[in-house]
Amino acid sequence: MSELLRKARFLLPALVLCVLPFYVEAFWLRVGLFAMAAAIGAVGLGLLAGTAGQLSLGHAFFLAVGAYGYAWLAGDPGPGLPPLLALVLAVLLAGVAGGLFSPVAGRVRGIYLGVATLALVFLGHHVLLTADSVTGGFNGRSVPPLTIGGFGFSDTDPELTVLGVPFGAEERLWYLGLALLALTWFTARGILKGRPGRALAALRDSETAAAVMGVHVARARSAAFVVSSMYAGLAGALLALAFRRIVPDYFGLALSVDYLAMIVIGGLGSVAGATAGAVFVTALPLLMTRYADHLPLVATPGSGDGSIGPTEAARYLYGAAIVVILLYAPDGLHGLARRLRARRRKPAADTPRPTSTDTHAADTTDTTATTAVRAKEHTP
Repeated sequence: MSELLRKARFLLPALVLCVLPFYVEAFWLRVGLFAMAAAIGAVGLGLLAGTAGQLSLGHAFFLAVGAYGYAWLAGDPGPGLPPLLALVLAVLLAGVAGGLFSPVAGRVRGIYLGVATLALVFLGHHVLLTADSVTGGFNGRSVPPLTIGGFGFSDTDPELTVLGVPFGAEERLWYLGLALLALTWFTARGILKGRPGRALAALRDSETAAAVMGVHVARARSAAFVVSSMYAGLAGALLALAFRRIVPDYFGLALSVDYLAMIVIGGLGSVAGATAGAVFVTALPLLMTRYADHLPLVATPGSGDGSIGPTEAARYLYGAAIVVILLYAPDGLHGLARRLRARRRKPAADTPRPTSTDTHAADTTDTTATTAVRAKEHTP
């Protein structure tokens, strides 16, 4: 029975996610797409920061490599490769970029690695603005739609209707995002539960102990950085497909900070926690933008009256959420949910253990009763 409940806990949300395109409008599907792309990148950063204990502020750089890598490899100007091949090569390109930086990641740790990766963001932003032939410069470039085996993931492809529901770009990309997120979950959980995950956890706890147990410290750090970069490249490519046009200003320092907020709020070293944090941080500004007219102290986008915009208000809110998490739930939403499940599994009412006073009273009562019985037995 417990095994059936455990499977249902995963199958039921998966079933709900699969049927959502038949019932919700395009706005909510776009929010879900952005959240799924962010979750893929957050899982990669969680492996690096939460499991390996390596601080990185350059995650936005590797997202940009994946996004622009796909747009250039599949587009014109560019080689014009088949989109699926371009997607795979964009992920590998992000891994190569992480591999080129891995010697630094293998020898530097903590705040020093954070500062080193911070340089990647500024360097990458400068390249995106100046390499006009590849990136399109300040105005960015359009993203070629993905096609797999003749099936396209855009509105310009032949009309598709499923069970009476027209499937446009959002509906088609929704299932692509679900497939990529499931692949991310499967591979990341496999890493965490296998020898690489145990090696990275040992490295995070103590480098000396990890080295004594046979872990090659520099190699393990470099490998974690490369894997994290590939996850970021996949997230960047999915973001590019969802946005349909990418600009350099999106891949700035603020995006890297957002990803750090995702893994802190969700819980370091947890795949489910990184996903929950990504959904929270990604969906909050989009929802506040949509319902800005109904929110107090929040101005509608473009009003220009000096009030707080939805994006700024969302940053204040999840900044406050980070403070609350660090104070009251340092292990994030995942740890909080785990404790709530453990508390719910406890019996509703435990049998109270007898106190010393109760024991003494019981002993006194028993002694008195025994004495009374013996007195009655010896009475002539």
